[in-house]
Amino acid sequence: MFDGKSTDKLRGYAMDKFPDSAWKVEDGALVTLTGVPNIDLVTKDEFKNFELAFEWKTSVGGNSGVFFHVRENIKHESGNGNSPNWLDNYEMQLLDDINFGDKAPIRSAGSLYDLIIPANKTLKPIGEYNEARLIVNGNHVEHWLNGKKIVQYKMGSDEMKQLLAKSKFKENPGYGTSPNGLIMFQHHGQQMWFRNIRVRKLD
Repeated sequence: MFDGKSTDKLRGYAMDKFPDSAWKVEDGALVTLTGVPNIDLVTKDEFKNFELAFEWKTSVGGNSGVFFHVRENIKHESGNGNSPNWLDNYEMQLLDDINFGDKAPIRSAGSLYDLIIPANKTLKPIGEYNEARLIVNGNHVEHWLNGKKIVQYKMGSDEMKQLLAKSKFKENPGYGTSPNGLIMFQHHGQQMWFRNIRVRKLD
């Protein structure tokens, strides 16, 4: 998906080109630019069942996330920090757990954002790369961080429905209902680095 040089397989949300006003390639990594309107990165291809592997690190107070099965059906309001689909899609949270203002475990690095707290997590210090994997196969999803499985869940299960009913997504019946779509890397306004992005289709 990204070999440290070419961005041919990525583009900006609702754009047909790479958003070089908000992202750059530096030292083999995709880096978010700060002080500019945020634009999320999406894959050009759609995915249903897949295994995504990547490395990420954050600046002090950094915030980002990886979303999947994304549809570009919501207008992007650059500058607000949030991705247009954050209320609609499952998100693997990427965060500086120590310095970001919101320190709730359910919204910490590796979590299924606002739904499942990661377990058995080991996070690298700020400035060091973490290794992450996101596996989606049928309705089964796994989050891995630095060699450990920290979250797993089944989309559409009774357990997930109960979690959603207690969450900030409870008023959104469309949450997580897309059966396939784009993979999206969030630009939340802070500086983040992504490298060695690899994706393998499982279907």
